[in-house]
Amino acid sequence: MILKSVELRDFRNYESLHMEFDAGTNILYGDNAQGKTNVLESVYVSGTTKSHKGSRDREMIRFGCEEAHIRTIVEKGGLDYQIDLHLKKNRSKGIAINRVPIRKASELFGILNLVFFSPEDLNIIKNGPSERRRFLDLELCQLDKVYLHQLAKYNKILNQRNRLLKDIPYRRELFDTLAVWDAQLVECAGSIIEARARFVEQLNGIVCKIHKNISGNREELEARYEPDTPPELLEEKLAKSRERDLKTGQTTVGPHRDDLSFFIHGVDIRRFGSQGQQRTSALSLKLSEIELVKKSIHETPILLLDDVLSELDSNRQNFLLNNIHDIQTVITCTGLDEFVKNRFQINKIFHVRDGHVSWNEESGGKK
Repeated sequence: MILKSVELRDFRNYESLHMEFDAGTNILYGDNAQGKTNVLESVYVSGTTKSHKGSRDREMIRFGCEEAHIRTIVEKGGLDYQIDLHLKKNRSKGIAINRVPIRKASELFGILNLVFFSPEDLNIIKNGPSERRRFLDLELCQLDKVYLHQLAKYNKILNQRNRLLKDIPYRRELFDTLAVWDAQLVECAGSIIEARARFVEQLNGIVCKIHKNISGNREELEARYEPDTPPELLEEKLAKSRERDLKTGQTTVGPHRDDLSFFIHGVDIRRFGSQGQQRTSALSLKLSEIELVKKSIHETPILLLDDVLSELDSNRQNFLLNNIHDIQTVITCTGLDEFVKNRFQINKIFHVRDGHVSWNEESGGKK
């Protein structure tokens, strides 16, 4: 899988931009707040329809404009795909694949497989469970369209049940309809829990080996999936929690409260691990994503590294760089540091300054 080009119009701080990428390593360098991350964000949106920052469509449109356009060309399986997205301030985004509009955003998933690694990801172990659930969901949605459908359905049912919980205190006759939504929630939840459990089992087969290599065979990392409620008990727990749910106006049990824990030699590193162990485990997790995609779709994903190298010590930098030489990578950084120039093959260099990108002939591009 190769990201060939990105074209932006009125996206973030870019009025107009066209970039062609090398199939190897691409470096975007420049000062902070110049637009480097915005390029990576546009690629991520092209593959997932969402911002990695959680930004809404209107927030990604250039100030003073009503719409933004992203066009991405990707080569997969010997074929080129053109992905067009129109972001609109007051309406749903428009998406087209090879100039053919699609009705559901889910039809886009799986064309452009990405692994995004930012400094925030280094804290995934110690931060709250919502970030770890997001990791599970983003990866599974790229790899499994059935999971994507079930998750979207579950979230829709969950929102409707929560709305009902807020309405019941004012309209008591609605109480009996809760059982209908409970049954639908339970049906959807079972497939989500099973898919997450399978995914974590596959993840463990990869992450343990990677982490051993990073730690010099000193540590064994294990991920453990922790469902909030086993599927066979969910119906019973929903019934028992109704009084609490009505008080809070929220559904307090279900897969939307699941978590993922990480252990080294049986010790929970979120609670008892050092910052070094937590960061090394996060690095192992991101490298495992690459291998999971390779095994699942028999294609190599595109790796987006957003200023991560500056957050890693030299040992972790070296390990990361040594393990991504065979994958197309787009890296952002503030400067062309010596360790990058001396230890890593760079195929194309872009300079980003105030919403403008330039590159030279020597790095494979044209100015």
